Amino acid sequence: MSISIEFSERLKNLPPYLFVAIDKAKRAAMAEGRDVINLGIGDPDSGTPQHIIDALKQAVEDSANHHYALDSGLPELRKEIAIWFQNRFQVSLDIDSEIYPLIGTKEGLAHLPLGIINPKDKVLLTDPAYPAYRPSIEFAGGKIVNIPLKANRGFLPDLEKIEKMRDVKMLVINYPNNPTATTATKEFYTDLVKLAQEKEFIIVSDMAYSEVYYDGEKPLSILEIDGAKDVAIEFHSLSKTYYMTGWRIGWACGNPTLVAALAKVKSNFDSGIFQAIQVAGIAALKSDPQITEDMRTLYQDRRDYLVNGLRGIGWKVPAPQAAFYVWAKIPKGFSSSMETSKAFLDKADIVATPGNGFGEAGEGYIRMALTVSKDRINEAVERLRKVL
Repeated sequence: MSISIEFSERLKNLPPYLFVAIDKAKRAAMAEGRDVINLGIGDPDSGTPQHIIDALKQAVEDSANHHYALDSGLPELRKEIAIWFQNRFQVSLDIDSEIYPLIGTKEGLAHLPLGIINPKDKVLLTDPAYPAYRPSIEFAGGKIVNIPLKANRGFLPDLEKIEKMRDVKMLVINYPNNPTATTATKEFYTDLVKLAQEKEFIIVSDMAYSEVYYDGEKPLSILEIDGAKDVAIEFHSLSKTYYMTGWRIGWACGNPTLVAALAKVKSNFDSGIFQAIQVAGIAALKSDPQITEDMRTLYQDRRDYLVNGLRGIGWKVPAPQAAFYVWAKIPKGFSSSMETSKAFLDKADIVATPGNGFGEAGEGYIRMALTVSKDRINEAVERLRKVL
């Protein structure tokens, strides 16, 4: 006799994950034989560099890598992360207390709130935001307060409003930003760190797109700011930098207590990163800088091609500062983000992400990823010419 089984209340209250829903719509269209151009999920179309693949192959053959991994990762990996971080941001990190490797930053961001958030703690979340932040905070029992990101403020949080708030436990930020493709200034980070120290709240910085930037304007790490290690933890990823989205490897770094809280949660939930992938991660971090330079050149070329193409058909879209997304107000004649996204798929076989999928403040916008070739971008522009 079967019993009645129901989802937990927390799961019932969780909406479908945005990109799973989008992928489902894409697959349904493709099953009908339609030629779909996917500008939806931000998954690079380039393959992982060969030297990283070769490092994995060699590591897989070594039986020493077949056992449970150390929770804190190989010391050699943490050392290489510290070297990379010093070279990139001129910030020193202690490999034993200020660095913790992750099975991709998404899981780290999901686990951290369980280690530092108590039920009803007030957590500030920028809106729009990467959809994965919200459920992790809610599962930990945190009370989310949305902080709108507005174009007239460069899509940066209004610190004056935050200053007036009481009992803030944590703020989540993400620059270069997904979905708005903007970056944070040194002045903003300096003021934010000072405010966090005064009001005693934690800053969680997601910097997954740190190496995807344009026109030579390198994004800052919040850890470059004096005093940031007192209040902040930052998440980094190899996914976008080295075309390794499926490999699932990244790290958290910064405040030792926050790193320790994350480590304690993870030690109870997983057994670390497959060691062969850690070896491949070391090879990635040692890569010739030309690899990331070529990656930026590729995306900047696509950015300019898409932005100029859309402007050429009358849609005035801004050029992103970083990340590989174009974040634009919906075209004239459309009333909502969802209507726009649906019309693009139904009438032009183009997958684009509705802005309201990133939060209420994303309504009226749509996000397009630069993860297809210039030929496909050109085809997308021509299809949109007919729709618009």
